[in-house]
Amino acid sequence: MTESNAQLPATINNQPRSRQRLWPLWILAFLAFLAAIALGLWSWQQWHNTQAMQQSITNLKQETAQLDQLYGQTGNQRSQRLQALEGKLTGQRELIATQQRQIDHNARELLEAGNRTRTDWLLAEAEYLLRIANQRLMIEKDIRGALAALKSADQVLNESDDIGVYPVRQQLAKEILALKSLTDVDRTGLYLTLEAAIDSIQQLTDNALASDRMASTLAQSQSEPSADTAAGSSKWWIDAWNSAKSTLSQVVVVRRLDEPVKPLLSPEQSAYARLSLQLMLEEAELGVLQGHQELYSRSLLKASKAIDTWYDSSNPTIIALSDTLEELASQNIDPDLPDISRSLQLLKSRLAGRLNNNGENTDGNQADNSEGDDA
Repeated sequence: MTESNAQLPATINNQPRSRQRLWPLWILAFLAFLAAIALGLWSWQQWHNTQAMQQSITNLKQETAQLDQLYGQTGNQRSQRLQALEGKLTGQRELIATQQRQIDHNARELLEAGNRTRTDWLLAEAEYLLRIANQRLMIEKDIRGALAALKSADQVLNESDDIGVYPVRQQLAKEILALKSLTDVDRTGLYLTLEAAIDSIQQLTDNALASDRMASTLAQSQSEPSADTAAGSSKWWIDAWNSAKSTLSQVVVVRRLDEPVKPLLSPEQSAYARLSLQLMLEEAELGVLQGHQELYSRSLLKASKAIDTWYDSSNPTIIALSDTLEELASQNIDPDLPDISRSLQLLKSRLAGRLNNNGENTDGNQADNSEGDDA
């Protein structure tokens, strides 16, 4: 048995070989796949951000171009208004120069008429005052100055001993009463008030915009203690209820949507709003200077609507400005003016009659003197 066992072949080990470990490679491949996905998402996010930034830049350029165009249009409008005012002033200067020449001509006639009596001088002075009254009323629309000139002319006619001025004084009394029934327009005061309103508009800040009213109102409502809390502070359950209600009011905010929502303005739009209000009030000033009631009222109405749209109606400056514009809008800057030229026409007729009578008397005296010389 020993020898047979020794002759047997060696045993063969049939254990299976161990497989190669491949899971680290799978993990690396999965990590690489995740990295590729993350890189793709990051690249897509960067591309999206770039597109959004380019769109924002394009929108800003368009808004800037629109603002430049608006500023250019307002500048052109102001230039046109200034040119119109310059033309108006030129016409006024020409009219004043014409009237000055007429006055000089009348003065020369008065100096040359050495044979006139005191009554003739008084009538000429009254005629000059009536011309001044018509000029003040029809050109300058100065009711107070025209009324003073008519009263002075009536006093001068009262000093004359001419019976023929009775129809002139009768007409003067009617014209003076018509002017007294009118309300004088303080154009200087209205213009200065509008200038003060323009200064207050230029001093407006972004705190006066309508966008800040909601935040201030909410903060005020949260900071004010309720009357029920003060009255029932002795009961713990009232305190607990008020505490819970205060907590809910901080979490849940209720806003009314039945009122029109005012737009939120950017800094550029806020500057544009101030510039627009300034131009509207400058139009109102132009209406005051020209006595144009429609332009004056329309400009103030547009300014009031713009203030109600863009600004906070609870701001003290806005309240004062709105009240001022409302008071200015109630003013009538172009009342119906009466015709006061009838008295001047009557006085001219009387002066022409006196000159004719003086001429006839002078001719008669000369004829009598010639007949005496012949005798």
